[in-house]
Amino acid sequence: MSLIRYKQKRHFTETPEPTGGKGKTGKLIFVVQKHAASHLHYDFRLEMDGVLKSWAVPKGPSLNPDDKRLAMMVEDHPYDYKDFEGNIPEGNYGAGNVIVWDTGTYTTYDGDSDQKALLAGLKKGHITFIMHGKKLKGEFALIKIRNGKQENAWLLVKADDKYASKEDITLKTKSVLSDATLDKLAAKYGNAKGDHGKEAGAPRKAAAKKTATKKAAPPKDAATPRSSSTTKTQSKKKPQP
Repeated sequence: MSLIRYKQKRHFTETPEPTGGKGKTGKLIFVVQKHAASHLHYDFRLEMDGVLKSWAVPKGPSLNPDDKRLAMMVEDHPYDYKDFEGNIPEGNYGAGNVIVWDTGTYTTYDGDSDQKALLAGLKKGHITFIMHGKKLKGEFALIKIRNGKQENAWLLVKADDKYASKEDITLKTKSVLSDATLDKLAAKYGNAKGDHGKEAGAPRKAAAKKTATKKAAPPKDAATPRSSSTTKTQSKKKPQP
């Protein structure tokens, strides 16, 4: 476990982000934070080895097993980050507004909190786990993409279990801690970092003329969780965590 990279990127006299914290023995926690930084994304964090292992997910989690959501692994975050909501001031790394979009506990596929098994899966590049959150429930997997282009690129995939659904879970925009939304924080802090990267209530600008692009084929070795159906790759530009 190491928070060196996390601390090197931040000036704690200028940002309210936490510097440390320790988890209690027992159940492992997870948190998903919705983060309006330079690009809107979701920070997916799993407690492991005393820190929060973290991935930036541009499109956010999906309950649809047909979706493969790109998840870029970033630096470990301190345990106390699990409760962080608010504003990271301009000029700081990851500047923007943050809410706790979901939180809860998680276990291995066998239903325990065996960190050795989780760390072994992390090293191997394939972690299967069960989430017990307020929005995210059931089996998920994080699978490392092995195409030699981006060594920190993973896929977040939902298993085809009783919690699988075609519902767009990201339409639920409120914090599970405070009922705040990014639009409310944007209005509070007087910036444009809302649910759509704009001021609360501000109209969206007309989209620029789209350039046709060729869809990328899914990585050949990207496995899916147990019982998952055929999936499709989704990707997006890497945001700041």
